[in-house]
Amino acid sequence: MSTDRKPGADTPYEVEKLDSHECWRLLRSVSLGRLAVWVDDHPDIFPINFTVDHGTLVFRTAEGTKLQSATGETPVAVEADGVDSDSGIAWSVVVKGQAAAVKNPQDVLDTVGLLLFPWQAGTKEHFVRITPDAVTGRRFKVAPALTWWTPLDDATRSAEE
Repeated sequence: MSTDRKPGADTPYEVEKLDSHECWRLLRSVSLGRLAVWVDDHPDIFPINFTVDHGTLVFRTAEGTKLQSATGETPVAVEADGVDSDSGIAWSVVVKGQAAAVKNPQDVLDTVGLLLFPWQAGTKEHFVRITPDAVTGRRFKVAPALTWWTPLDDATRSAEE
């Protein structure tokens, strides 16, 4: 439970756990997320732009570490979030599952039709589909910036500078 209060309310604003339908609705409202994968002996995170397709996430990428790690045997996770600057209400959704390269010719044609365009220039000829095992999300009130600061913040900064 957050210690923030709803405007004009005397009760704390609670973190709301989102149902699957709301998680997918929110995922459809954004196109940028973070892909978490296991690379050799450590976790790594890559920004991706994605689209929702029939209960899965699809992204494009080039040859390299992201493609190799995502399509290996180890499950992946994608996290996406957003915030309404007017209300101060934020949300975060995490999709966990298995990623696989889209290889079947008909699936490739269907995936190309999703109009998924990478943000970064370059050849991104590989489509990857993440089939979720779990989709979870939460909505919460963003704490006012003044509550993030403590006297220790200045002491820590001074010691490092």
